[in-house]
Amino acid sequence: MQVAVYSSSSYCSALTPHLFMASNSKPKTKLITRGCGPSSSYKKKKKKKVLCQIELKPPPYPTNALEPYISRESLEYHWSRHHRGHVHSLNKQIAGTDLDDMPLEDIILTSYNKGHFLPSFNHAAQVWNHDFFWQSMKPGGGGRPSGQLLQLIERDFGSLERMLMELKAAASTQFGSGWAWLVYKANKLDVGNAVNPLPSEKDNKLVVAKTPNAVNPLVWDYSPLLAIDVWEHAYYLDYEVKLALMSNITKL
Repeated sequence: MQVAVYSSSSYCSALTPHLFMASNSKPKTKLITRGCGPSSSYKKKKKKKVLCQIELKPPPYPTNALEPYISRESLEYHWSRHHRGHVHSLNKQIAGTDLDDMPLEDIILTSYNKGHFLPSFNHAAQVWNHDFFWQSMKPGGGGRPSGQLLQLIERDFGSLERMLMELKAAASTQFGSGWAWLVYKANKLDVGNAVNPLPSEKDNKLVVAKTPNAVNPLVWDYSPLLAIDVWEHAYYLDYEVKLALMSNITKL
């Protein structure tokens, strides 16, 4: 898996190089765009009702580009059903509210409400998480990072291999649904209701984190560099046959 930086977000650390290069693929699916315009119910004698919508972004490569690691079927199902569903639900929830004209990151921070989630938090965070997840991978990716990123990994974990071991452990031990992350943890005092929000010896370092359900490190003011989706729909279709065989074996 190739480490990536989500270059369009102000929350990403400037310490790392942009290792992700998106393809020029053009999706056939019509996208929801983030923009403002008159609603279809506009009538001449009434004021225009302005609607702003969060964009449904496609993966930045063809849907078969990650095979054999992630199949076309699995990626299309994941994006067109789950990612799309969160975008549609979020746009319905924020329409006509104070959140309607906010950037996605601001919706997440506002609706997180220091751990007391507002209804829109789940969908807002999942939209951001999936946008970031697609950019954490690329066709033909993998291998060792380079430059300052590698220096930070070796400084903070001892070695790339140790970092990967911790990241795999975080993903495999996340109870239930959620995410595993490689993040840059700055020295922040007020980061809401994080598991370890107070300053520690790990401040201003790269660390591995895991989050339940839709929660992401933005709510702690951390800077995500890489994400692993451990929700079942991220891998189930590619492993359902193996899972079924293992289930049958345990019954013998």
